[in-house]
Amino acid sequence: MTFFPYLSTIVTFVFAGAVFNRYRQRGGMHLLFWSLGLVFYGLGTLSEVILSLTFSVPVLKLWYLTGAMLTAAWLGMGTVFLLIRKGNAAKNLTWVLAAVSLLALGLVAAAPALSASYDVSAPASEQYRDILSRNGLVIFLTILLNIYGTITMVGGAIYSAFLFWRKKVLANRMFGNILIAAGALAPAMAGSFVKAGLVDVLYVSEFVGAVLMYSGFVLATASKTEPAATAAPAD
Repeated sequence: MTFFPYLSTIVTFVFAGAVFNRYRQRGGMHLLFWSLGLVFYGLGTLSEVILSLTFSVPVLKLWYLTGAMLTAAWLGMGTVFLLIRKGNAAKNLTWVLAAVSLLALGLVAAAPALSASYDVSAPASEQYRDILSRNGLVIFLTILLNIYGTITMVGGAIYSAFLFWRKKVLANRMFGNILIAAGALAPAMAGSFVKAGLVDVLYVSEFVGAVLMYSGFVLATASKTEPAATAAPAD
């Protein structure tokens, strides 16, 4: 078992605490939802740690629900709230995402566990398909939530970085958003390596993704005296 899930869990929960603390100080629903998404991220990597020590069906389901389904979507929801300031579009999307998340929770909780052996020395991502029975709706929701999360989180970060580049202000936020986008992409790209049998790359990418997003957040929220631009996924 690699030590990267341990490091990812520590970094992610510290990151979530920093974002939530900023929410307490400044307000902003985007910060609240980013901290929620990061908690899901941390629960996913914590589940990997537990599954490397002992097998538990509830923990495997928690790993799938948080890591594979909810993390990207709720991180993306935070970015939606930051970029869409007018009207009720962001609130309406939140209600839809909450309903889909509750449906995903119910489906994963009710999914039967198959009687297959589990090897604690092997990654969960290499074994869950033989144990967790997923119907077509679960698979569809997994794909849908990840597409939504990737488009909103990564797309929003890139868009904000472009705004700062075009206006030539707050270079720290521009580079911070680039790091956030790269960090959000890292775990998503790791899925291709898992399918190719390079499972350990997933653990490395989770850690790298957490570090990059945290670094981008710190950089983008650093105090500067330059005039602020209209939007950025770090406030």
